Amino acid sequence: MILKNASVYTPERTFVRRDVVIRDGRFVEDTPENRQGEEVLDAGGCLAIPGLLDLHFHGALGEDVSDGTRHAYEVIAKYEAEQGITAICPATLTLPVDDLCHILSVGAEFAHTPHEGADLVGFNMEGPFISRAKKGAQNERYILKADPEIVKRFVEASEGLVKIIGLAPEENPGFEGYIQKVKGLVRVSLAHSAADYETAMRAFSAGACHAVHMFNAMTDFGHRAPGAIGAISDSPAVCAELICDGIHVHPAAVRCAFRLVGKERIVMISDSLRCTGMPDGEYMLGGQPIVKNGPYCRLKKEGNIAGSVSNLMECMKTAVQKMEIPLETAIACATIQPAEAIGVADQYGSITPGKKGNVVLLAADETLTTRGVIQNGRVIR
Repeated sequence: MILKNASVYTPERTFVRRDVVIRDGRFVEDTPENRQGEEVLDAGGCLAIPGLLDLHFHGALGEDVSDGTRHAYEVIAKYEAEQGITAICPATLTLPVDDLCHILSVGAEFAHTPHEGADLVGFNMEGPFISRAKKGAQNERYILKADPEIVKRFVEASEGLVKIIGLAPEENPGFEGYIQKVKGLVRVSLAHSAADYETAMRAFSAGACHAVHMFNAMTDFGHRAPGAIGAISDSPAVCAELICDGIHVHPAAVRCAFRLVGKERIVMISDSLRCTGMPDGEYMLGGQPIVKNGPYCRLKKEGNIAGSVSNLMECMKTAVQKMEIPLETAIACATIQPAEAIGVADQYGSITPGKKGNVVLLAADETLTTRGVIQNGRVIR
């Protein structure tokens, strides 16, 4: 396939007018030999950006990856790809260890067999090593102390697909030793944690390198007690997830996050739930009832915000259209940076020869309307 007349997003985070050539499902150099026999698609009036990668979400269209069924993975992967999210690293909930191992093993089988929809490129495990004080919508019945042997079980069950695993260091004495033992297997993230600045800094110094949904389910930033947010800001090796759905984080706080952390370390996520793409009503999340009402989804009993009802493409557009984040920056935060954060940038995240031929065509105007989605060189929308 040859894409012509589009403004193409580059790894340098700029747009350049050039042709894009995809052959045998991958981007290739634009040479006469590679053009031979390829169909031509006129993408005039469009921006061509890489397929997005969501490294923290739970489900859509009534399904959750934590249901642990191939059907759930199939429905979710197809939906995500059609929205322009062509690679996914779903998040698991805080559940019993055996249940989590089953979920991961079903996911690994799905990832390694032919299927429609987005490529499953990893897992982001929020629990079970989190804090009851900052559990959010996670089920506290299944919270555990951090255990390297359990982590090994997760990695084995997923066939190496677990990329990130959460930790509340303040709940786990000896957490620095734990991080040292597992950081060669997975990336350790600060997740659902009440850690203060000093504790978070110790975790990052020990090798934790990721922070789950900045501002949400963590200690607040104060001028005398900067908390986890201050520690993230002071730790240049740490990537910070950010939910830009317009509900979880105020636009001013989103802009503040970019100033505190820097645009190169922000990873946009959706944290979307099974009620994404579904009508208002009651659903389930990890055995707990949740209620979707317009753009909100809350625990039915406690009223906590339970997650998002927006997919990553919607979040990226919201960041640009309603939060004053430059388009070039927002795209990097939903493509290049998540791919780098979970170690799959050799295959995903940019329109570069050798990588998967995944492209989203957006209207080159303020609407950013999705005009088309190409996965592995094939038009799927």
